[in-house]
Amino acid sequence: MRRRDFITLLGGSAAIWPLAARAQQSSMPVIGFLGSRSPDDSANLVAAFRRGLGEIGFVEGHNVTIDFRWAEGHYERLPSLSADLVARQVSVIAAPGGIAAGLAAKAATTKIPIIFLTGADPVQFGLVSSFNRPDANLTGVAILTNTLAPKQLELLHEVAPSAKHVEFLINPKNPITESDTRDVRTAANATGQQIHVFNVTTETDIDSAFGALIDQRVGALLVQSDPFLNSQPNKIVALAARYAIPAIYQWRDFVVAGGLMSYGTVLTDAYRQVGVYAGEILNGAMPRDLPVQQSVRVELILNLKAAKALGLAFSIQLLGRADEVIE
Repeated sequence: MRRRDFITLLGGSAAIWPLAARAQQSSMPVIGFLGSRSPDDSANLVAAFRRGLGEIGFVEGHNVTIDFRWAEGHYERLPSLSADLVARQVSVIAAPGGIAAGLAAKAATTKIPIIFLTGADPVQFGLVSSFNRPDANLTGVAILTNTLAPKQLELLHEVAPSAKHVEFLINPKNPITESDTRDVRTAANATGQQIHVFNVTTETDIDSAFGALIDQRVGALLVQSDPFLNSQPNKIVALAARYAIPAIYQWRDFVVAGGLMSYGTVLTDAYRQVGVYAGEILNGAMPRDLPVQQSVRVELILNLKAAKALGLAFSIQLLGRADEVIE
């Protein structure tokens, strides 16, 4: 073989291999991931989602591709992000961004399987007609959020009994805000606390909320479980510390950031289950044959340093009930 022919053959082979690699990559199933938060504050949740996929034998970059879309707290972006994933012809849509993400995905397609994760009742909000027999292309995970309000207010009252006025920080753009507020007011009646509701949709609103909190002499704070608010643990915790306000949160992230305490569902467990369901659907399962899972595991996290800074102390009994105590 002449040298020129040999070089030509090598060049042709080099061109063929990338094409083959791209063909193999394009043959992988693609999961569209629709998140209401941002990638930076969702790293541990995405890791849990990947763990769930791994339990079914799917590893990103090896035999599955994940195409991420992030609304970054702007719920109005969810419909267009959903439509983009549908146009991409993904194999399945994982929509763990709350009820707003689930509804946006459902409105975008009746064919592509959808796995939602919501703190609202998925039947009440029309995602599915039944927990045991979900509708055609939807199934998912339901977590406890608004049902935990009575216990959260009870814990807040136990730690800060003199705080009779509690500010409830909410995002009015969240579809479940009305029911969340109603449940919190009902729970407050049982504990003798008064609820002051403050709407926030931007980071600037959060600053204003804490200013109003002082003006109204509110003594404690409860933060709604909302994707936008959940993405702001450092800011909210820092303001609560600056204004010396006892606060209870839904998620551990807030306490790790220096918050006083949290009581809520283990969110990483729920994201892992979404990953498991995504893997099962890729293996051929139909969404209607996968019952909506209810993530009922809750945890109480306490921060001793935050309590000391506020001049508060956790009782021995409360410390004994805690799942984790951060010192």
